[in-house]
Amino acid sequence: MKNKKWLAILTIAISGLLLLSACSSTSKKSEEKTASKQEKDTFTYAISSDPSSLNPINVSDRWGLTVANMIYSPLVRVNADGSTTNELAESVEPAKDGLSVTVKLRSDIKWSDGEPLTADDVVFTYEQKVKKENGNADSLWVGDKPIRFEKVDTHTVKFILPSVSSAALNNIATETYIIPKHIFKDVKDFSVSELDPDPVGTGPYKLTKYKRGEYLSFEANDSYYGGKANIKKVVLQIVENTDTTKVALKKGEIDASYVLPSDISELKDSDITTYAYSENRVGYMGLNANSTKLKDQKVRQAIFYAINKDDLNKAAYLSTKYYDNAYSILPPNNPYATEDVEKYKTNTKKAKQLLQEAGVSDLKINLAFTASDDAQSLQATLIQQQLQKVGITVELAGGDGTAIYTELQKADSTKYDLFLGGYIMGNDPDLYSALFKSTGSANYFHYQSEKTDQLFDQGAQELDDAKRKEIYADLQKQIADDAIFYPIVDNKKILAVRNTIGNVKKAGLVPIYTFEDLSKLTIK
Repeated sequence: MKNKKWLAILTIAISGLLLLSACSSTSKKSEEKTASKQEKDTFTYAISSDPSSLNPINVSDRWGLTVANMIYSPLVRVNADGSTTNELAESVEPAKDGLSVTVKLRSDIKWSDGEPLTADDVVFTYEQKVKKENGNADSLWVGDKPIRFEKVDTHTVKFILPSVSSAALNNIATETYIIPKHIFKDVKDFSVSELDPDPVGTGPYKLTKYKRGEYLSFEANDSYYGGKANIKKVVLQIVENTDTTKVALKKGEIDASYVLPSDISELKDSDITTYAYSENRVGYMGLNANSTKLKDQKVRQAIFYAINKDDLNKAAYLSTKYYDNAYSILPPNNPYATEDVEKYKTNTKKAKQLLQEAGVSDLKINLAFTASDDAQSLQATLIQQQLQKVGITVELAGGDGTAIYTELQKADSTKYDLFLGGYIMGNDPDLYSALFKSTGSANYFHYQSEKTDQLFDQGAQELDDAKRKEIYADLQKQIADDAIFYPIVDNKKILAVRNTIGNVKKAGLVPIYTFEDLSKLTIK
């Protein structure tokens, strides 16, 4: 009897284990189906760092603007070729006297919470952005006076200029992301990097979660005026290490990422397509005018003459197929760009002579760069070697790019002597005043030049385009002669995308944001 009893217990136990196993198997199959479903409705894009800002009023970094472009919309968008497309605006009409711009809004646009877009939202947005303390007001001031904003009716806004400004007329309605007044009206401080209320926008996606250092997740905005998104969910996966990114791309753990020219051959035989496109970007080496070691113009010029730009760019970008040398503050394809400037062609003999004339020997300086950026890391090492040839010792100070530029933005910062960076500013040269005007909000160089400031003012006010070109040619020469900014490259961006993702070109490959409208992508 005892044996039968134990046999019965054993049979029940085995049956239970088989049942649990079956349940577990069913559960795993269910999870696999769920995971498969998630993969099919989610686009995962690797980005190299956290956004510096998620505040559309002051955002200026690549990944912050990428997020802003997904959640919000501007009145008018500037296309890659410099042309414009109306987004929230139905029409934009400059006055004949050049003192105002009237914008008529589309009447069919709703915020992601279902509320309608109105002129109140536009006026509210610009009223926050024009405040200098919020960090992004440069384009909304003419001289020392702010542009004013007036609600004409529910769907009409008038921008009133204090004086004639060609730059303001060209740029007033572009690339400012409109935020809803009913959501943000109680915010007291718009200078911060993140606003307290959950974002509500008019763009193709809504932010659902942000885990710093890991990812940002989004879901489609059903109220988007551009139509229903083809891909329901998007994840911006933060991956700082480029080798980790490549492995994840090849394994299919991510769907897209930027890569370097040196990576293309490695990805050639995999299920991945690469797209190279111009961003009209200028990659540069900046000098910190606060540094006592760099006060003498001859020392700064000596540094420039010691550098070999061709070697820097060939090392980082391999072929002129993927880059153009830059010689000005404006990218080579900018309609106002000139190469009639001092190019500082490599001349180690002249560099040594200038140092001798300045009475400087055994100069020791440091060079800041973004350590996670392979191109910057490589070029920093080469600059160190090149300057060593003329007796200048360079300490490499690789680190987090956001932290470096936060430090450089401090008015009295002397931590870094030299620094590597890059920018994409658009076609109108006045936009570059944020970087090079004495009062510019992004004057990381701490550059002060009365003549440069005057040329920016003259160019902004001049309505005759031919005369503007002459003014901006003089401006570029002046900044080159002052030797505070060493332009290096206009490099193409190379986006690697798994072949399971479709409509890449239809989504529009554009500067900064990568995709003009990410909602047009499809999953095959």
